[in-house]
Amino acid sequence: MARIWERVRGRARRFALTLPIMLAVLGPGIITGNVDNDAGGITTYSVIGARFGYSMLWMLVLITFTLAMIQEMSARMGVVTGKGLADLIRERFGIRVTMVVMLLLVFTNLTNTMGEFAGVAGASSILGLNRFLVIPVVAFFVWLLVVKGSYRAVEKVLLVFCILFLTYVISAFMAHPNWGAVARSTVVPSFQMNPEFISLFIATIGTTIAPWMQFYQQSSVAEKAIDLKHYRYEVLDTYIGSFLTNFVSFFIVVACASTLFVAGVRVNTAAEAAGALAPLAGKYASILFAVGLINASIMAAGVLPLSTAYSVAEAFGWESGVGKSFRDAPLFYGLYTALIVLGAGMIMFVPESKLIGIMLFSQAANGVLLPLILVLMLKLINDKSLMGEYVNSRGKNIAVWAQAIVMIILAATLTVQTMLQMVRN
Repeated sequence: MARIWERVRGRARRFALTLPIMLAVLGPGIITGNVDNDAGGITTYSVIGARFGYSMLWMLVLITFTLAMIQEMSARMGVVTGKGLADLIRERFGIRVTMVVMLLLVFTNLTNTMGEFAGVAGASSILGLNRFLVIPVVAFFVWLLVVKGSYRAVEKVLLVFCILFLTYVISAFMAHPNWGAVARSTVVPSFQMNPEFISLFIATIGTTIAPWMQFYQQSSVAEKAIDLKHYRYEVLDTYIGSFLTNFVSFFIVVACASTLFVAGVRVNTAAEAAGALAPLAGKYASILFAVGLINASIMAAGVLPLSTAYSVAEAFGWESGVGKSFRDAPLFYGLYTALIVLGAGMIMFVPESKLIGIMLFSQAANGVLLPLILVLMLKLINDKSLMGEYVNSRGKNIAVWAQAIVMIILAATLTVQTMLQMVRN
């Protein structure tokens, strides 16, 4: 008994010593995962639930494992090299490839940022707020947080915002879903060969495994200067973030499928979904859904432009980093500011009927850009001169290559179907 007690005390002491280190490392993966459930993502999941019920839940489970593998690759490269993904792409593939990737990334992330402010606008209307007042306030808040705050301060604020995503879990339970049907759809795959289903299928992959995530997490890990001996804690951070991403999205789909799909209500935006929940699941479920939407939009409205600024600054050798002054990193903060101003400014004057097109287009654009990023990452992480003994295993290479190939096939299928539909019309 004494030996057992001594063993327990020893483990408790070791845990007490490692806990502060683990807490210091945690952050990049959890924040990246939660920000992934942004306005565009919530819109995509809401539309899926309303139009196809529980039928895509199985895909969210599979994507969780793929997302964890891809984000772990980003974290590993950040820890081992101490550099961001854009920096490595420039060094390994040259300025031409880097320029193409950065142009695509900036364009995609600008549409994503517009989508975040569209989410702010939609949630504002549900909560009875004036979007012409709320959008500028949100834009100024996220700009001030990054420009004037340190990396630690920004990270702490974003981690607090992560807690509010639980509103979607509560909303789902308030919708009283058929848990038997939920369980069946979670483990039994189904697929429909029609343009709308395929488009949403690609958008779901694009919003769950978005290209900005790989750039942002690797840059955050590099800026945090996580030591290689603490890498296992960053793996834990990454896996927690990947799980939370699809845990939340799972319940968004369940909430909308249990109410809107069953009632035959079609929605085009997350804000419409929040409003439609009121007569079906109660006003509190509607309010919680709207609060979750505006929380997600605020988080992503800050992180997406920040991710873009990090990537472009690394790609072209500009000074960058949260905590540096505007004078020390003018191009980094200038791009960050421009993306926020453009994203917020354009949404201020875009008709509400056009907002859904912007958000869904941004998610589909993510799905098209993702294969290119995955191919570049796989080349980098299997370079022994760069990664040494930390190159990918054969199993991980097979899994990620399979993901890239599936995305290419789906994107090509959607393009062909869209062109045929345009010819027929």
